[in-house]
Amino acid sequence: MLLQQVAHALRLSGAPANNENLSENAWREDILTRSPKMESLLGQAKLIATNDVSVLIQGESGTGKELLAHALHKASSRSHQPFVAINCGAIPENLLESELFGHSKGAFTGAVNQHVGLFQSADGGTLFLDEIGDMPISLQVKVLRALQERVIRPVGSTQQIPFDVRLISATHRNLLDEIKAKNFREDLFYRINVVNLEIPSLAERREDVSLLANHFLSIFSRRHHKTIQSYSPEALENLIQAAWPGNIRQLQNVVEQTVVLATSSIIPANLVQKALQVEANTILPFETARQQFEHEYLINLLKSTQGNVAQAAKLAQRNRTEFYRLLERHHIQPSQFKKSITE
Repeated sequence: MLLQQVAHALRLSGAPANNENLSENAWREDILTRSPKMESLLGQAKLIATNDVSVLIQGESGTGKELLAHALHKASSRSHQPFVAINCGAIPENLLESELFGHSKGAFTGAVNQHVGLFQSADGGTLFLDEIGDMPISLQVKVLRALQERVIRPVGSTQQIPFDVRLISATHRNLLDEIKAKNFREDLFYRINVVNLEIPSLAERREDVSLLANHFLSIFSRRHHKTIQSYSPEALENLIQAAWPGNIRQLQNVVEQTVVLATSSIIPANLVQKALQVEANTILPFETARQQFEHEYLINLLKSTQGNVAQAAKLAQRNRTEFYRLLERHHIQPSQFKKSITE
């Protein structure tokens, strides 16, 4: 017992420990959870981390896909090499190729110096392509060729440069739907999707809401020089029951708003309700708004039909197979809405 207390004190003080006490969970220390779904996902991640296969992480916006990618890197044999991340949807198409592959001096207007691309910068380590579903189709061809041949050619150069990276990709899009719509190459999909990990939404891991809220509360209290102890029980219940279409990122915003507006050491329910209302009135990205509408629409349909999928599909003017796919995509179980009748 005493040894456990000493070890705990050492961890709190930040004192160095031996390799065993650094713990086998150090790789995932940035991911806070008590959710069985997340623990199952992290178990899968640990199993494949040491295998040098390409991984595709799927999940809604704001669920922490980059955190999981970084954890995979830390658990891999490449952990002492670079982890390089890029958001493919945040960079204009004409610049993305140069960011990934680099460019030679004079390759285009403004290219006054040679630029090393991210494939080369990540050599020996992990390259994380976030929101790969937003990558232009023309560039997908070049990324596929690079992954197949394990060489890149900087823009404006004839030189081929070999690279050695472990590729992790992420997207909030359904890439199979994007393939059907001819927005994503099927051959690239199979190249990046050797192993697939799907992060649950915050609504699917409500047991983590209070854990994460208190974590963010501590961070923002320090940042904004506030002395705040906790949320009131009613405020915490409001947080737990909220819809969270923006997931952990939205929770983080709500917590910061409540901290900034707090005038006492205990945050009351009315501040949480106000922050949630502000978030609800914020203009959402189109894809997030569409997903939120779809989810609420399906819930209301199943409520009105008491879980009768055939009737709900008919009202939605969709065939049953397609309707079941929609329910699966939104993780909705029709049985939750059934009463005394059976489908």
